[in-house]
Amino acid sequence: MASSSLLSQTTFSPFLTNKTHNNKSPRCITTASITNPSLSGRKLRAAVIGGGPAGSSAAEALAAGGIETFLIERSPSTAKPCGGAIPLCMLEEFSIPLHLIDRHVTQMKIISPSNLTVDFGSKILKPHESIPMLRREVLDSFLRTRAESSGAQLIHALVTDVQVPSSSTSTAPYVIHHTVNNSRKTLAVDVVIGADGANSRVAKSIRAGTYTCAIAFQERIKLPDHKMEYYKDIAEMYVGNDVSPDFYGWVFPKCDHVAVGTGTVSGKQEIKAYQRGMRERVKHKIKGGKVIKVEAHPIPEHPRPVRVSGRVALVGDAAGYVTKCSGEGIYFAAKSGRMCGEAIVKASEGGERMIKEDDLKREYLKEWDDKYKSTFRFLDMLQGVFYKNNASREALVELCRDEYVQRMTFDSYFYKTLAQGNAIEHVNLLFKTFGTLMRSNVLRKEMETFKF
Repeated sequence: MASSSLLSQTTFSPFLTNKTHNNKSPRCITTASITNPSLSGRKLRAAVIGGGPAGSSAAEALAAGGIETFLIERSPSTAKPCGGAIPLCMLEEFSIPLHLIDRHVTQMKIISPSNLTVDFGSKILKPHESIPMLRREVLDSFLRTRAESSGAQLIHALVTDVQVPSSSTSTAPYVIHHTVNNSRKTLAVDVVIGADGANSRVAKSIRAGTYTCAIAFQERIKLPDHKMEYYKDIAEMYVGNDVSPDFYGWVFPKCDHVAVGTGTVSGKQEIKAYQRGMRERVKHKIKGGKVIKVEAHPIPEHPRPVRVSGRVALVGDAAGYVTKCSGEGIYFAAKSGRMCGEAIVKASEGGERMIKEDDLKREYLKEWDDKYKSTFRFLDMLQGVFYKNNASREALVELCRDEYVQRMTFDSYFYKTLAQGNAIEHVNLLFKTFGTLMRSNVLRKEMETFKF
């Protein structure tokens, strides 16, 4: 929702089974299955639908690897509403230039339902560490331009239909029906990557199944200079029934304004009421500010039942790659797009051979699930434990006081690796977590008794 939040690993990063994610250049081309026919006189043709981080990263990998690539984006001038935080490792891994970063946050304030505030990170961050904050419209434009520079052809168009071959084993083309300036056009391709968000038309074309969606709502607010100065290197996260029944609210700084928002799964009909609650929490900090933009967008809550079908693969939000508990999506979108693009390059021997469904499942889907499936499941569990009521949220904020918790959280979030830590501290943290949860259960009962 507010893509990339530190709550994704809070207090539990030592227990994640996530594998180390090494920075990789595109994979070396290896011999594809001998059953894959060679393409005579042409290269494999791929269409990537959607030009956000997932689609642009996929298109760049495909084009750089020798695939004839078409990147279709409906609205290049707009972007999905997003908190805009990215992990530190993404700067190097995806060669994101520093001039794209609006703010380098060095302190995250986490505020409980009772307004208990924990400064998360100010004491333990290393000199070079921060949370990069950017605007999605800036990042998306940069990534699309880079994909074009690698050889992808950018098409500004609305995709209206994806015509799928009658047989999943057929080598017949997929036909992309789209409109350009109200003119109907078609494009025949061998492979399709759906990177077209939560309401993916590509997913519908392959009957990929439905998933639960949350809704994110945020207002961009331009503050007076003296108020903006407070947020120059600070971001805030608020938890409580007043801002969301199952998620959190946020204030994330941008270049000349702040993004104030919230999200929910179970209370979508009341999202504006939760946003009012969020504004009430921060009213003194944003007083005198002017709303310059209002945004809302659906956010997937779990992966789709089907992410590969025939020669079609889903990535990013279209696949459901947004973590529960934190709503982190930018990194996982770009990573899934790149992994999928590289998988197609590998299976097709640089665009020389046709690929099939088994190739996508083996080279993309299995690789992705091996790296991230356990992390997504774990964060799903955390959301159920710590966001279920205000007592649980108080417990979460209490745990965030612990400096060891903060160090392990930042290490896991920044570098997308399993923080090693200290075995004794791990055990102490485990007992502290259980103790805090037990106290929160008692607190919940007291709150119910006294109608707190």
